[in-house]
Amino acid sequence: MIKPQPKDASELKGKTGLRRLINATRYSAQGFKAAWKTEDAFRQESVLAVILIPVAVLLPVSLVYKLLLIGSVILVLIVEVLNSAIEAVVDRFGGEIHPLSGKAKDLGSAAVLLALTLALITWVSILADAFL
Repeated sequence: MIKPQPKDASELKGKTGLRRLINATRYSAQGFKAAWKTEDAFRQESVLAVILIPVAVLLPVSLVYKLLLIGSVILVLIVEVLNSAIEAVVDRFGGEIHPLSGKAKDLGSAAVLLALTLALITWVSILADAFL
């Protein structure tokens, strides 16, 4: 059954309590579904997360190290979702080439690269400390 769409964004505001929580959960699920369906990088990073998070849990390192390893992987996913959101908003306002559109997309991409770099440094540092 297809639910009717709201006429404008104001119909989505003003919810409180349990209704707000239910709506927020549904919107988050829709966001994950959209990211999985339309974003190759999110799918690749998610598969990597499914592998790396259990590895982090099983590694013979301290709880703090485990949290750093897991947190760095989740941070990559967070930044990727935000980058995808930036790209969607830029694309929403037209396909013409504009310097600010390019800048917004480039900055989002740079943020993903920084998050990936942080994750790599975190994993290499902790693994080196644990096994060397």
